[in-house]
Amino acid sequence: MNKQQMLEAMEHAKQVHIAQMTKIESVMAGKEVSNPTALGKMDCDCGLWFYSNEKIMKEILGALLFDKLDFHHEKWHRDYANIYNIYFKEEKKGFFSKLIGGGKVDEMTKDKAKLYFSELQQDTEELLQATEVAKRRVQALSDSKFR
Repeated sequence: MNKQQMLEAMEHAKQVHIAQMTKIESVMAGKEVSNPTALGKMDCDCGLWFYSNEKIMKEILGALLFDKLDFHHEKWHRDYANIYNIYFKEEKKGFFSKLIGGGKVDEMTKDKAKLYFSELQQDTEELLQATEVAKRRVQALSDSKFR
């Protein structure tokens, strides 16, 4: 991976997380989403790229910055799981409860999801800031540091 490819991948990772936030907002607004955001940090587009390039990422970014990105990415997914559990797990109730309207998310639970979403917005800001720091580090490095 050369310098330009790494910078493009980091920018793509940022854009993917921004798009995921939009998707999550859509779910919370009651819109149908066919492919919910991945729960695991290694299952999303960002994680697939980030962790499959872990060795070079640690070499280029250094262990401290790599660990910071990993921490924020993992926290984002852990906090997202709270919203996922409300809109995708709790929604999967039995046939009878769906008939009587038990499959919908009640207002109190929606309010809880809004609180979780505000935490997720903070997680997103921290993740995007860490990604910007990583991009600046990559930009500052000589092309010879890359393969």
